[in-house]
Amino acid sequence: MSLNRNEKAAVIEDVAAQAAKSQTLALAEYRGLTVEALNKLRVEARAKGVYLHVLKNTLARRAVAGTPFEVASESMVGPLIYGFSEDAVAAAKVIADFAKGNDKLVIKGGAYAGKALDVDGVKALASVPSREVLLSQIAGLLKSPVQRMAAVLAALSEQRGGAAEAPAAAEAPAA
Repeated sequence: MSLNRNEKAAVIEDVAAQAAKSQTLALAEYRGLTVEALNKLRVEARAKGVYLHVLKNTLARRAVAGTPFEVASESMVGPLIYGFSEDAVAAAKVIADFAKGNDKLVIKGGAYAGKALDVDGVKALASVPSREVLLSQIAGLLKSPVQRMAAVLAALSEQRGGAAEAPAAAEAPAA
């Protein structure tokens, strides 16, 4: 079913709005995927905050024109599913993880920070830990020196307390 001019303009506007607030675009060919598999992919994407959409490539090119994702226009060939995400790694991670378990979904490329990504670039981006994981790692690194200092101070306190108590204990039986 083809779209009329107004519907096409609405799709372009919707995708352009999504592209404006996104950091990453991941493209994958979905040829041969069942409807059930596509629905599962969409559910996973929605849960991770990824805007996933099957688009006509001409509409997608128009929507990303003038954005940092325009560099991926050369990869926009064939039946593609487009994944946009505000999180820098979410779109790449959702598509790459799904492609691992389903050989019918083939990563074609993407864009991040105004640079086109090839298949290996998308996979590398997908392997970066999520924002939450990185923040927890930073918190752990910041907490580690404080914990070590507290342990050293506690050990010193026990040593001093133990040393002060030892002579008193030795004097008590002598008296």
